[in-house]
Amino acid sequence: MVDMDKKYDPKRTEAKWYPFWVNNGYFEATTQGERNGDPFSIVIPPPNVTGRLHLGHAWDVTLQDIIARQKRMEGRDMLWLPGMDHAGIATQAKVEAQLKEKGQSRHELGREKFLDVSWDWKEEYANFIREQWATLGLSLDYTRERFTLDDGLSNAVREVFVRLYEKGLIYRGKYIINWDPTAQTALSDIEVEYKEVEGAMYHMKYPLKNGEGHIEVATTRPETMLGDTAVAVHPDDERYQALIGETVILPIVEREIPIVADDYVDREFGSGAVKITPAHDPNDFEMGERHNLPRVLVMDEAGIMNENAGDYRELDRFDCRKTIVRDLQETGTLFHVETHMHAVGHSERSGAVVEPYLSTQWFVDMKPLARAAIDLQKEENEKVHFVPPRFEHTYLQWLENIRDWCISRQLWWGHRIPAWYHKETGEMHVGKEAPTDIENWEQDEDVLDTWFSSALWPFSTMGWPDEAEDLNYFYPTNVLVTGYDIIFFWVSRMIFQGLEFTDERPFQDVLIHGLVRDAEGRKMSKSLGNGVDPMNVVEQYGADALRFTLATGTSPGNDLTFQWDKVTANWNFGNKIWNASRFALMHMEGMTHKDIDLSDVTATADRWILTKLQRTISHVSQMMDRYEFGEAGRALYNFIWDDVCDWYIEMAKLPLYGENEKEKQTTRSVLAHVLDETLRLLHPFMPFLTEEIWQHLPRDGETITRAPWPKANERWVDEEALNDMELYQTVIRTVRNTRAEMDVAPRKAIPLHLKPTSEDAKERLLRGQPYIENFCHPETLEISMDLEVPEQAISHVLSGVELYIPQAGLIDIEAELARLQAEKEKMDKEVERLDQKLANEGFVANAPADVVEKERAKHADYVEKRKTIVEQINELAKNN
Repeated sequence: MVDMDKKYDPKRTEAKWYPFWVNNGYFEATTQGERNGDPFSIVIPPPNVTGRLHLGHAWDVTLQDIIARQKRMEGRDMLWLPGMDHAGIATQAKVEAQLKEKGQSRHELGREKFLDVSWDWKEEYANFIREQWATLGLSLDYTRERFTLDDGLSNAVREVFVRLYEKGLIYRGKYIINWDPTAQTALSDIEVEYKEVEGAMYHMKYPLKNGEGHIEVATTRPETMLGDTAVAVHPDDERYQALIGETVILPIVEREIPIVADDYVDREFGSGAVKITPAHDPNDFEMGERHNLPRVLVMDEAGIMNENAGDYRELDRFDCRKTIVRDLQETGTLFHVETHMHAVGHSERSGAVVEPYLSTQWFVDMKPLARAAIDLQKEENEKVHFVPPRFEHTYLQWLENIRDWCISRQLWWGHRIPAWYHKETGEMHVGKEAPTDIENWEQDEDVLDTWFSSALWPFSTMGWPDEAEDLNYFYPTNVLVTGYDIIFFWVSRMIFQGLEFTDERPFQDVLIHGLVRDAEGRKMSKSLGNGVDPMNVVEQYGADALRFTLATGTSPGNDLTFQWDKVTANWNFGNKIWNASRFALMHMEGMTHKDIDLSDVTATADRWILTKLQRTISHVSQMMDRYEFGEAGRALYNFIWDDVCDWYIEMAKLPLYGENEKEKQTTRSVLAHVLDETLRLLHPFMPFLTEEIWQHLPRDGETITRAPWPKANERWVDEEALNDMELYQTVIRTVRNTRAEMDVAPRKAIPLHLKPTSEDAKERLLRGQPYIENFCHPETLEISMDLEVPEQAISHVLSGVELYIPQAGLIDIEAELARLQAEKEKMDKEVERLDQKLANEGFVANAPADVVEKERAKHADYVEKRKTIVEQINELAKNN
């Protein structure tokens, strides 16, 4: 074990306990022996196998580990099953980039060899993730680790696909989808990020075939005009009544296209006429269906103009835009260009501008599945409970407006779609297994969206569709912890798939957290270079400091601002606990758990700390059950730092260094008990530090991980001790503050006079006299209701007592008055200077807002300081 006589070093402590956690076997899902019928299971968002964990994922798993550790200590059969996601698009992109560096491509390798390389990648990076899990101290059941391409999970994916297909909820068709020209794959709607981009609106004239004028249209993507197959106007637009049914000549292409009437057209926008490109716009596709218009695709899957683009063939889509704009301007067809801010879709994975693209894909009919999920939320006892509740509205709003889900991806890495096409007849076979005469069939080349398999995670990892023991025991799960950014990607899909295939909600609670932002409030991203690697934080400060920072930095649902000074503060907190524990353990040498005796606790400080402990246990347990980890952590921080370290340990020194053996033994027992219970409360937050210290305590058990969660005991709640200590602390704080204000050294002996306002207060103060003397260092201490108020004394009227500190001999009043007067004059000058500066309209109007605000803050600070100085001068002058 680590020598606790040495300075606190979190990295050394963690190195000791790393193998213990991973290999000892304490993290099997259930307790030893038979299952006790009280299961608790957590759904972990599986990280993808493309590299290191980011800070947001570290936040995810920290909160989950806190829950897991607490529930395990409560005696629950705790299952926290780890796993990883194959992350189709991201992983394939990484592997292809690696091949490119070697001068290879996946097409040169072929599908099978490429998949072999991808599996090698998976194994390499999965090991990195496991190491990071262990570094963070995650109490996962490593024996049950799963991967979304495991055989069992793949079987579940095929089962779900076939059942949905047979039910008519999966279909294949040619529709406009979101296309990523860089990754060259389809995307679902929620894989598209919309960004405000400054573009242009191009206004053009399409000449009427009859030569009697033209019709004006506008577009932000002039390159798609090559695929126009109609112009649409509103049927009630009087301007165009006579033109409906006529034709125009499509410029450049010189193709005749009709003018049709459609209610979709907004006659108040622009000219009231719109071009229709059914193969390159989802709304145009729908209009094309209604009017039986041809679909002309003018670019290929890489965003390169194809043979239908005529002279623009083989140009990149954006180069084509520039060229076609120039050509249209030369002919007068393009007569006006205006700057236009609009939302442009970008691929969530590659960052490429998404192209609406006509393509044959597989889809899930979402309306029936979404309806079941919506109906579930109407049943209070059956619904999925969002924490905080406001995210339920976000979730339901998305379900109410849901569109069919494009699930096919043009990749090789992933679950291949279980559909085969007959080589001669074109007949399609969908099934869990290939047709028996496989030589006559070809399997669909596409794979499924990664989220299709991730949506099955809560039950597929437990053995579904088989009647598995884990599934029957641990499903449905209790809680999912995740960020609000994947409510649509993952949470919603797990819910509707869980309902469809298990008839139950997949989890009872969804604890939602926000995003991790930098100190300036910006989202962490590679482009800004403001990301923080959690492993770097651990390397510098240890996992406990990082975990405590992530757990207590905000409340559920809100973003977390990552600041290094907070990590430093939490490292200092760990150091405070370490040093306090070292002191306590010095007085427990040779002590065993059986030696702890709390049968006769009489000292006020002992009764007080036991009372504060019970209050802390109750509050922390309540906050933990409500997932208010920030509040729980703050309560622990305040109890440990203030009550235990700053007050109780200092008060415990009186009996510990005294001659009364009975008092000494009782205080040792109280100290051991309080430290034991406190470490248990803190353990889910700071597992490394608490385990190390707990191993040195006179403990009952092999590991704090299995130690029972503390329960508040009303037997130890003593209101009298609380009131007494509140009185003593008020007196002590007042004396300390007075010393500070008068610039008197903390240990300089001073006369102290206390005049109780009642007999009860007098008795309480007399009981607390040893504490007051120990903390206030009085030269003399008088406690009397008949106290004669000393002359020239600093006085304070407190609850239950009047406090007097004579100034005679304490300070040189004349010198102190002179010092304060000089300080006041200095403040006067600063206030006057800032008054003039802030009265200068030029400065206030032209200086940066933050500079002006800082000057105002300085002004307020100086005014407040001057006020305090004046009060001190008046108090001294009154007694001089």
